[in-house]
Amino acid sequence: MADSKPSMILILGVTASGKGRLAFELARRLEGEILSVDSMKVYRRMDIGTAKPSQEARQVVRYHMIDVVEPSESFSVGLFCQQAHAAIGDVRSRGKRVVAVGGTALYIKALLYGLFAGPGRDEKIRAELQARAEREGLAKLHGELAQADPATADRVHRNDAKRIIRALEVYQLTGQPISSFQKQFDAANATDEWVIIGLRREKALESRRINARVKKMIEQGLVDEVRSLLAEQRPLSQQARSAIGYAEMIEHIEERTSLDDVVEQIKKNTRRLAKGQRTWFRTFRNVNWIDIAAEESVESVLDRAEMLLA
Repeated sequence: MADSKPSMILILGVTASGKGRLAFELARRLEGEILSVDSMKVYRRMDIGTAKPSQEARQVVRYHMIDVVEPSESFSVGLFCQQAHAAIGDVRSRGKRVVAVGGTALYIKALLYGLFAGPGRDEKIRAELQARAEREGLAKLHGELAQADPATADRVHRNDAKRIIRALEVYQLTGQPISSFQKQFDAANATDEWVIIGLRREKALESRRINARVKKMIEQGLVDEVRSLLAEQRPLSQQARSAIGYAEMIEHIEERTSLDDVVEQIKKNTRRLAKGQRTWFRTFRNVNWIDIAAEESVESVLDRAEMLLA
């Protein structure tokens, strides 16, 4: 590399914060490659609802960890770490910078600090919880999680069967909430190779940006995208079905609620996701926060980000 700027850069922020645009512009300026740290962008053909970068952007900058698995398959933080570290090694072996970007806090934390030490799987407990979910509904289990572990329930979507069941499984096995194990991440052990940049806006402005993004997704054809996914021969995995934007739209397509109501529910659930992201990010150390003004341009944010890399 010709200059002294760091080789490993991570950009984080809540959904619709502008981190994807900043990562693209920064990678282009630094001739780097982008590592997506997002639990849903890994799924092929789930494009609009996950706000993937356009094909035009991907022709300009190389992206990693996008479109790596079928929507019918499950994916995990462990698989992400394994593939992400391989991608990082590949990028660095070619003398390129890594510009990681994402809002999936668990994936970010695992990438930086490693996987937390929690109990292993218990197939009997898991099967019992799965049967209860099918019999009684996920809402009932999510309510129990809220009683046992409010912090986790606040972060986990009510349709996210995988994480609800895992959290209840850990609680039954240990008598402790899964969030207590996740706190065992030791930020002090994070590699100093990463320069971490966080984007922040006032909460009201973030909410307006989220609402505008949801409106744009509907205009881009989110309804048709979900219809197409549901028509595929292999059914969507529970993880893919639970993604915000997809879970709500499936209810509309199955004629359980109106499109207007679905749009408002997606906005509400996305704002709730942003609240959970803010909670997670407050636990991260060594983040260089950029507080973005309402009318601040991308170029201005890019210049401020580059100053942090000097």
